[in-house]
Amino acid sequence: MAKEKRTLDVVGHRKVFYCISCGLIALFIILTFVLGLNVDIMFKGGTIMTYSYSGDISTDDVQSVVTDVLGQKSTVTKGENTATKQTTVKIQLSSTGGINEVKQNELQEALESKFTDNELALFESSDVNASNGLDFFLKCMVAVIFAAIVTIIYIGFRFRKIGGISAGIFSVVALLHDLCMVYGCFVICRFDINANFMAVLLTILGYSINATIIIYDRIRENQTLKGSKLELEELVNLSVTQTLGRSIHTTVTTVMAMAVVCIVCTIYGVSSIISFAFPLIIGMLAGVYSSNCIAPTLWVLWRRHAEKNPRRKSKTSSTAKSGRR
Repeated sequence: MAKEKRTLDVVGHRKVFYCISCGLIALFIILTFVLGLNVDIMFKGGTIMTYSYSGDISTDDVQSVVTDVLGQKSTVTKGENTATKQTTVKIQLSSTGGINEVKQNELQEALESKFTDNELALFESSDVNASNGLDFFLKCMVAVIFAAIVTIIYIGFRFRKIGGISAGIFSVVALLHDLCMVYGCFVICRFDINANFMAVLLTILGYSINATIIIYDRIRENQTLKGSKLELEELVNLSVTQTLGRSIHTTVTTVMAMAVVCIVCTIYGVSSIISFAFPLIIGMLAGVYSSNCIAPTLWVLWRRHAEKNPRRKSKTSSTAKSGRR
């Protein structure tokens, strides 16, 4: 005889989940003020200078020369010019007015003197306007807001038998929770807030909502099957227990693929991809947590609150009856 699967008391432990999430978000806010944010040049404005070279060059040595000549910190990365197949080193400097020609010439002379055997030569120099990055950021925020509105409308219509609009709102709350976890990853790991940050946020918006929809769908099915046999808390606990394995297995397979990407990029020093893949892993794990522990438990609290409200009580009861038909 098969052993009966134990139902998890997710709703009963909701306060623990809320405390953990609120504590982490508070920690991220504190670390933001203590450590600060590494904001990419596309959002701050500045100058990007690309030099071609031969042989091998240490990025730390290049940063040291830039600091000595210009008296400011820089971000130095290696790359390759796809057109000429030449190896390049890119120097990014944050400034509001850019680096004037005199300073650029001083820097080039210092670099050529330091790396005499590397045939270092200026390939390209350009100033970056911070307004371009701000415009990109605002467009991404519009996309996030639009996605949230569409999600609420879709879930409100799709799960109207279980109070769809409220279910949609709490699914978006869970998504915002996941975005906060991604933000915290960028703060703690000292990744630059750049296009990768926005790409991860938009990816998580589409990924995390899937697990929440699966749980809502199971709640609706169980409500139809069980009717009034189960209390609302028991109904949600049963639904989360039944879907938890699927959510974990789906996430683990994706996380393993991203972990391999992180390992390979670490070996070959491709930091630009690591700052996308690793926060994406954190966002996926946070998505499983919020879909199972945040969204459905908040929905239960709202339903209980609605039952106590005389104006909403009739609507709630009629919704429950329609779900049992």
